[in-house]
Amino acid sequence: MRPIGIVGVILIVLGIVVFAMRGVSFNRKEEAVRMGPVHVDTEEKHTIPPVTGIVAVVAGLVLVVVGRKRA
Repeated sequence: MRPIGIVGVILIVLGIVVFAMRGVSFNRKEEAVRMGPVHVDTEEKHTIPPVTGIVAVVAGLVLVVVGRKRA
């Protein structure tokens, strides 16, 4: 299989995982203030919506088809 097809399969698998989990959320921690011994951190919650999984599956299918036509 060509590298473009492998990338397509990876996108399909990741897209299915994101869609099956109804989106993926993660927290990102950043240092906001640092003054001597005092540190203030902020934590932001980010969410990847399930629609992103559908888009990844479609893009993966396109890459797999294009990879097969070129082979």
